[in-house]
Amino acid sequence: MALTKQERRYRIKKRIRKIVSGTAERPRLNVFRSNKQIYAQLIDDHSGRTLVAVSSLNKDFVSTAGTKTEMAAVIGKAIAEKALAAGYASVVFDRNGYLYHGRVKQLAEAAREGGLKF
Repeated sequence: MALTKQERRYRIKKRIRKIVSGTAERPRLNVFRSNKQIYAQLIDDHSGRTLVAVSSLNKDFVSTAGTKTEMAAVIGKAIAEKALAAGYASVVFDRNGYLYHGRVKQLAEAAREGGLKF
């Protein structure tokens, strides 16, 4: 029997998370992509805390018009600014089971342009 999209993504996610883990010095940049919105957070897995979070639902970004891919780039730059302000220059990227393509790729490239290293 074939896997559903959610089951396939969950299997990929488990495979990635076996390897990728965030620390206090180098947190995990987690990306969640829904049909309409995109979310990014920096997570310290050792203490189980979210350090910095940005989403396209924030009031600062709701007025930003454009496609979902353009919105992902705006969120990538915003998470980079917040991370650098909080003192995190280096992160580990967690694509959360999604393909490194489209909105996820755009967010990652914008975060790199914003100054994050991963």
